[in-house]
Amino acid sequence: MGRVFMVDLQGQIYSCKHCKTHLTKDQDLLSKTFQCNHGQAYLFSEVVNISIGKREVRMMITGLHTVTDIFCVGCGSNVGWKYEIAHDKNQKYKEGKSVLELCKIMGPHDTNKFHNF
Repeated sequence: MGRVFMVDLQGQIYSCKHCKTHLTKDQDLLSKTFQCNHGQAYLFSEVVNISIGKREVRMMITGLHTVTDIFCVGCGSNVGWKYEIAHDKNQKYKEGKSVLELCKIMGPHDTNKFHNF
């Protein structure tokens, strides 16, 4: 197996919490209103430096979706999922988009959590 090519992003970025591999840019953020088993999650239009798991049909809060889990190529951690097919026509906007779980990433959303008093 060859060496994994990783994309280095510029600007405000979101990275894997475990290994700091770049995953996406703040400008690719579409929504902050998603939920996962571990709390809050964000929807992004583009995510890099990931590998894709097998397709699965899952019943989610917003209905039936075909999704793939996504994993950081740096450390192999599961960082979220990608929507492949939305079975409800009102959810089609999610197709091809990725959700990253906030507990598994670090980025601009962390800036308000730490204060130097």
